[in-house]
Amino acid sequence: MNTVLWMAQIILSAACLISAFSKIRVSGRQWRTQQVLSGAGFVGMPDELAAAIALLEIAGALILLVPVDLWAPDILLRMGAAGLALLAIVSCIYRARRQEHTTPNIVMFLLALFVIVGRWPR
Repeated sequence: MNTVLWMAQIILSAACLISAFSKIRVSGRQWRTQQVLSGAGFVGMPDELAAAIALLEIAGALILLVPVDLWAPDILLRMGAAGLALLAIVSCIYRARRQEHTTPNIVMFLLALFVIVGRWPR
């Protein structure tokens, strides 16, 4: 079970890091141009908010990858996964209101939930 949990943590971290670095890499003008060309319309998200979300995703991904026990066993890891789960829910709502696909966010939420439940002390 530990191997499956580590695989889930690595997949969730990789997805969050890819998402975060794509938010950081793309500036506001390029982001808006990409959305207009794709037909999705204007994003409506300030660059500062996108950068803050990217930093939260990077922090959550690093917490999942680095095995640090500052408090009780795996509490920091569960808090990081809970933060990513909350971020996935908010992102899912944001995408649903824009009539976009929410499947990636649901998968990220389920992976984070799996990590939280799997790392819960018995």
